[in-house]
Amino acid sequence: MIEIPDFVPAIPELFILSMACIVLIADLYISDERRVITYLLSLATLVIAALLTINLHDTETVYTFSGTFIKDPMSDVLKLFVYLVSAVVFIYARGYLIERNLFKGEFYTLGLFGVLGMMIMISAHNFLSIYLGLELLSLSLYAMVALQRDSIHASEAAMKYFVLGAIASGLLLYGMSLLFGVTGTLDIKEFADALASKNLTGASQNGISQNGISQNIVLILGTVMVISGMAFKLGAVPFHMWVPDIYHGAPTAVTLYISSAPKIAAFAMIMRLLVDGLGGLHAQWQDILILMAILSMGIGNIIAIAQANIKRMLAYSTISHVGFIMLGILSGSKVGYSAAMFYAIVYAIMSAGGFGMVLLMSRAGFEADKLDDFKGLNERSSWYAFMMLILMFSMAGVPPTIGFYAKLSVIQSVVKADLVWLAVVAVIFSIIGAFYYLRIIKLMYFDKAEENAQITSTPDMRFILSLNSLAVLALGIFPANLMAICNAAISSLVLI
Repeated sequence: MIEIPDFVPAIPELFILSMACIVLIADLYISDERRVITYLLSLATLVIAALLTINLHDTETVYTFSGTFIKDPMSDVLKLFVYLVSAVVFIYARGYLIERNLFKGEFYTLGLFGVLGMMIMISAHNFLSIYLGLELLSLSLYAMVALQRDSIHASEAAMKYFVLGAIASGLLLYGMSLLFGVTGTLDIKEFADALASKNLTGASQNGISQNGISQNIVLILGTVMVISGMAFKLGAVPFHMWVPDIYHGAPTAVTLYISSAPKIAAFAMIMRLLVDGLGGLHAQWQDILILMAILSMGIGNIIAIAQANIKRMLAYSTISHVGFIMLGILSGSKVGYSAAMFYAIVYAIMSAGGFGMVLLMSRAGFEADKLDDFKGLNERSSWYAFMMLILMFSMAGVPPTIGFYAKLSVIQSVVKADLVWLAVVAVIFSIIGAFYYLRIIKLMYFDKAEENAQITSTPDMRFILSLNSLAVLALGIFPANLMAICNAAISSLVLI
């Protein structure tokens, strides 16, 4: 007898899927003059999905679809922030897309399918469902990067992103197949139980399989390949080579999308794979993450100093922030996991604001993607200069912005894990990284403007961008609520 799965926990996903298809079909019959309907439908989809998620929220953990889908407090919180950040991205992008004749339904349809992929990644409880969610997101991003078809840079970036992404996906999938070969299951909980029952988590275990190959060797190889695939999707060193080129080559509205919400989903993927599934091998993958975190913070912050293009600078900044997220994960404690979750959410909000400012400064025929384009911004608009100052201070980790508390929380988790030397390294690289953020502030307030063109944008973008920046400051002054939400979400997890 076929068991009918419980569809209730997946109602938000089903709604997003249905609306993405409806928007795709409806857009065929909408003229360019009325394209705003597609935009409003997309925003309404995210709002209703958020309401559905809130209405279905529960402190209990629920499994459905034969255990491949999990609904827990962490998934609900992360999905809500994915909706929020994605909606902000859609609002920021509208004016930019209109001015470049890119205001098409494809951007919003692909954006909604990308959100669906993120939601599946967040709620996945099986290696294959994680992979399917990741590929749905990745395929949407590949197409979005190539959206500006008459741009050589965008086409080159899309091709590079696709080729490297395919290699990383193959690496991740092959790693999963090796792990399946050792345990005989793709279910994350069953996989963790199999590791424990077979005593494969001990460093001295040498269980030889029938074909003479050590199961531990296969297990470690699979773990390394899975981590490598995840590191590429995160943009961590040494798998970071795609980040600056794609951020630079893609239309800025697409770069904004890539740099923000997917980082929240990537955090969830790490939690499901490494913590829930491979938690018993923490001693093995902790050393890998330590090395990747140090390299990401170091290379990201140091190379960012040499950048003259703000999109490339923020790309290397992303790499360094990924290193800080890894600090919380590698600590191996619930305190560290909640700190990493807090950091991922905060970074998505900061990144949305940072690239939103680049979109604000851009206009038809002009991409404000050079640092010099921000010269004298205080003379042109003291309000937007102040908004950018808040965002740069937050990314640099200057109190009382939320970025300071994000960095402080992950560093504290590393100290509690008796890795004081690593915390010192993180502080040193954070200080180095402050230079290129402060350089933008210097350009805005102490250099003369090279042009005096009026800064124009839609009213909704001006309001949301101001709200975005002020929220970074307000959350920094009152960080306890967001921290409490992350702590509660992580505390509900049943960790190995």
